[in-house]
Amino acid sequence: MDITIHTSFLPHDNPDASLAFYRDTLGFEVRNDVGSGKMRWITVGPAGQPDTSILLAPPAADPGVTDEERRTIVEMMAKGTYGWIMLATPDLDGTFERLQAGDAEVVQEPTEQPYGVRDCAFRDPAGNLIRIQELR
Repeated sequence: MDITIHTSFLPHDNPDASLAFYRDTLGFEVRNDVGSGKMRWITVGPAGQPDTSILLAPPAADPGVTDEERRTIVEMMAKGTYGWIMLATPDLDGTFERLQAGDAEVVQEPTEQPYGVRDCAFRDPAGNLIRIQELR
């Protein structure tokens, strides 16, 4: 099989704050921005990787989601337990400094993990966990 990861989903509760974080702090390209108000679907991705994207979307826009499920999603987002993604960089310390200077919420400073990777962690404006591993 020839399968690639094309787009991954992360929820947002403030599209403008999420857009600013992914575009201005992480330096991702904006590929698409449709909708209005809180009902915006924003596609971003790393420069030079046009076939890999993150879709920032309203978390409960699906009409099949019940009111109880919407409440659960909002609660999980507030705790930072609903969405997460792993990124990678050859310059973990430089990336950490840039994100820290951009007022990203630091969860973990660069750390050598016992399972053999060095990484750090942040939260985006919606509370999504972003782990960044050092490429070796």
